[in-house]
Amino acid sequence: MIRFPKAFRLIRHAVLAMTLLAMPAAAAPFAAYVMDARTGQPIYRQNADTRLHPASLTKMMTLYMAFHAIESGRVRLDSRFTISTKAANEPPSKLGLRAGQQIELRYLLRAAAIKSANDAATAIGEGLAGSEEAFTQQMTQMARALGMNNTQFRNAHGLTREGHFSTAHDMSLLGRHLFYDFPQYYNLFSRRSADAGIAQVASTNRRFLDAYSGADGIKTGYTRAAGFNLTASAQRGNRRLIATVFGGTSTAHRNQVMTELLDSSFTRIPDRVREVKPQRPRMLVQATTRRAQVPASPAATQAEPQRMVLQASPPPSTRPAQASSLVAAATPPVDLTEALRQAGATATAPVPPGVALARSARPRSRPGSAAPAPDQADQFAEAIATAVASDAAPAASASLAAPVLAASARPAPSPRRSASIAAVAQPEAPAAAPEPTPTATEGALSLNSSAAPRPRSETVILAAMGEGDLGNPEALEVVRRPTDSGRNWGVSLGLYTTQAEADRLLLSLALQDGNLFGAARRHVANTNRGFEPRFVNLSKGHAQLACERMGSRSQPCSVIAN
Repeated sequence: MIRFPKAFRLIRHAVLAMTLLAMPAAAAPFAAYVMDARTGQPIYRQNADTRLHPASLTKMMTLYMAFHAIESGRVRLDSRFTISTKAANEPPSKLGLRAGQQIELRYLLRAAAIKSANDAATAIGEGLAGSEEAFTQQMTQMARALGMNNTQFRNAHGLTREGHFSTAHDMSLLGRHLFYDFPQYYNLFSRRSADAGIAQVASTNRRFLDAYSGADGIKTGYTRAAGFNLTASAQRGNRRLIATVFGGTSTAHRNQVMTELLDSSFTRIPDRVREVKPQRPRMLVQATTRRAQVPASPAATQAEPQRMVLQASPPPSTRPAQASSLVAAATPPVDLTEALRQAGATATAPVPPGVALARSARPRSRPGSAAPAPDQADQFAEAIATAVASDAAPAASASLAAPVLAASARPAPSPRRSASIAAVAQPEAPAAAPEPTPTATEGALSLNSSAAPRPRSETVILAAMGEGDLGNPEALEVVRRPTDSGRNWGVSLGLYTTQAEADRLLLSLALQDGNLFGAARRHVANTNRGFEPRFVNLSKGHAQLACERMGSRSQPCSVIAN
């Protein structure tokens, strides 16, 4: 009777001690945020802007940076990344990469998004920026560009580190940008499993995806300091929500809280609302280029041998066209005023050959040009006469350098200057000169007497036909060449008993996945087995991506060649 209560008390204390040991020392702080994905308006918030440990929700930004690099053309899905020792030694969860191994980027993305592999996340960061430190700086800069003002990154995977923090609000913003900015890659977050190259990986979020109707992503996270975190997205009809929970005590507790938040929030938003898509970030991440160290060639280390060769080389020979100019430059200058005065002094006096402007060769006249008006010629003659009369100091000793000027050929007279030149040769003309009579040459150059252009033929001669061969133009075959020679692929979406069913499927998918099938052509093939709906004129990459997305929806799909 006395020993039984003592034994009972001992058992009770033992059970209490085991319970206390099983409980965590301190529960992680709790935070939650729910937004209408269509507008970005908040529906529910609790400690939404408190800076907490994001855990593997960090990989959402790592994946966003990778999608951004693919879109900008810096890398491709089939780009091969070399695994560093640091990436290979990351703690679990991990894919099992080895140092020195090369693996395509597509497999690293699947491992990071679906399995939440830490080694894959580090490999992505090092491959894009050269080092994880440089990559985390770019991650923080991108966070600021997205409006995540209470977020700072110190690694690419999310393991606890000082100075590495985010909020439930910021992670919901990031989830919304993943959905709107990269819809072609968003299906990664709804996959239950995938091929990661060296292993088949299963989703860490498959329990919530299977349990909650309409859920299609996004990412889970857990560390002891952070607790159980989740950013989720779900759609019901025209309504879509994005929510984040920090500090769950277990996977079941976290999923239960997320379910309650989404259920209550769906009833608080309208079915139809004007969609306001988020603005794309304006920050441009600078690509890190790894250049090989190549030793300088001997020619590059010499003291500019090309310049010494140019200095020692003789000057080029003078062009023939410049000979007369050089001779004229070496002679004394010519007083043209004196020459014009002497030329107009008497009509019978011999004119020096160097100033015989009226008889020197001139350029050929342009067709269609007209002679200048008579009043302009008279004004020009009066101006020349005044200049000649005002020259009171004749230079008797001035040399006209007749041999030099005669040696240089003058251009042929221009028809537009013919009247002016004639006026210079006749300075004694009266002030009111009679209207000149047009000569045969001037008449040939006048616009009124020029030949009318030939009328344009109304007959169009095709380049593919002989001249004048207008018979049977319908025989020509017009061949349309595709603008993109790579769009020779398509996808087949199963077999249907009627063409109407196949058409409805194609139309539904085109409306639902406009970004993927917008440039494709819908086609229903009538085969012996049934009606086969197809999207054709796709690139091979788009066709493969379409089948991957259809596979996540249990829709039969196969890649075909056009």
